[in-house]
Amino acid sequence: MKKRSLLFSSRARKLSLPVLPLGILLVSTATPVASQSITDALTSGTASADIRYRYEFVDQDNPLDNAQASTIRTRLGYRTAQYQGFELFMEAENVTAVGDENYNSTVNGTVDHSVVADPTETEVNQAYLRYRGLADTTLTYGRQRLALDNHRFIGNVGWRQNEQTFDGFTAINTSLRDTRITAGYLYNANRIFSDASPVGDFRMRAPVLNVQYEGLAAGTVTGYGYLLDFTDLPSLSTQTLGLRFDGGTAITEGVKAVYTLEYARQSDYGDNPQSFDVDYWLLDAGLAALGVTFKAGVETLGSDDGNAFQTPLATLHAMNGWTDQFLVTPVDGLQDIHASVATSVNGVKLMVVYRDFSSDRNSVDYGSELGLRATYAIDENRSVGAKFASFSADDFGVDTDKAWLWAGVKF
Repeated sequence: MKKRSLLFSSRARKLSLPVLPLGILLVSTATPVASQSITDALTSGTASADIRYRYEFVDQDNPLDNAQASTIRTRLGYRTAQYQGFELFMEAENVTAVGDENYNSTVNGTVDHSVVADPTETEVNQAYLRYRGLADTTLTYGRQRLALDNHRFIGNVGWRQNEQTFDGFTAINTSLRDTRITAGYLYNANRIFSDASPVGDFRMRAPVLNVQYEGLAAGTVTGYGYLLDFTDLPSLSTQTLGLRFDGGTAITEGVKAVYTLEYARQSDYGDNPQSFDVDYWLLDAGLAALGVTFKAGVETLGSDDGNAFQTPLATLHAMNGWTDQFLVTPVDGLQDIHASVATSVNGVKLMVVYRDFSSDRNSVDYGSELGLRATYAIDENRSVGAKFASFSADDFGVDTDKAWLWAGVKF
C-alpha cells in the first residue's frame, strides 16, 4: 500500500483568478490590525494552524474489503495586518495517511476497498485579498471558504479532511437594519477529491444571492437565488430560488419551541439539455427543555420525469444521513423523515438521529439509518469526538456501517 510523508510534498493546487463581477463570502469577525506601511502589514500578520487526526471505518454488504482510513489533516495559514483597508490571507492544506492507505480515496487506485474520500494531497486551500474600507461592507477576491445558511445549497464540506473552497469575487453588506446581504460570483469549486481527481474541480459561472432578515422576534427569514451554470457538466446546471424561516420561541420558562420551514424551486439553467421544474420542502419542529432538544421533521427533494432536485455544492454529509447514501439525489427524488434527540452530559455533547428514506415518486422504500454522535470540547482550541452510523438498505444501496474517531487542535 502507498505511504505518504508528513511533509507538504505532494502537488499543490493551482490558482486561476480572472476578472469577475461583484459577489460575497462568509466573513471573519476578527478585528484587523491597521498598519502604517505595506511592509508592516506583511510582516506583522498572524499565523494559524488547524490539525485534525481522524480514523474512519467502513463496512459494506458487498464484495469490497472494509476501509480503514487513518489520516491527519494539517492547515497552515498566514493573515497579514490591514493596510488601507486591505489584507491578504493564504492557507495550505495537507492530508497525510498514517500507515497504509487501506481505503479507496478515489484517486489512490485502491479500488478493492470501500471509499473514504480523503485523498492524501497538498493544496492551496484559501488565498484571497480582502477589502474592508467601505462602511458595513467586506469584499473578498480569490479562493475562499463559503457556507450559507445550513450548508444545504452552498457549503465547505468541513467534515472531509480536504474541505471544499470556492474561487470567486464575493462581498457581504450589513447596511440595512437587521439585514445581511450576501452576493457573489463563483467560477470554480475546489472539491474534496483534490486536483489529482478528474472531478476535483467544478468550473462554473455562478451568481449567488442570499439575503437574511433578523428583525423578527420569532426567527430569521432568508431569501436566496443560486444560478449554477457548470462549464463541463451542463446536466448539473440549475437555477434555484427559495425562502427559509428558522427560529425559536419561548413557550414557558425553560421550554422553547424550535422550527425551520423552507421551500425552493429548481429548474434547468444555462446549457442544461433537460427541461424540468422540481420542488424542495423542509419542515422541522421540536422542543428544547431541561437541557434536552427533541426534533422531528421531513425533507423532500422532488423529481420531474427522472430529473431530481440536486445540490452539488452542499455539505452533503450533514444532510441525508452520515453513511452518505444520497450524495446524488435518486431519479425518483428523496423523502427523508427524521427525528433526533440531543443533550449534554458533563460537557459531552450527545446526539441520536433516526432517518427513514423513501422516494418522492413511485413509492420506493430506500431504507433507514441510525446515527450516534459524541463530542467533547477540551477548551476553545482542542476537541475530540466519536460517531457511528448504520444504514439498513431496502430497495436502494447496500447495508453500510461507518464509525469515526477524531481529535483536533488549532492555534
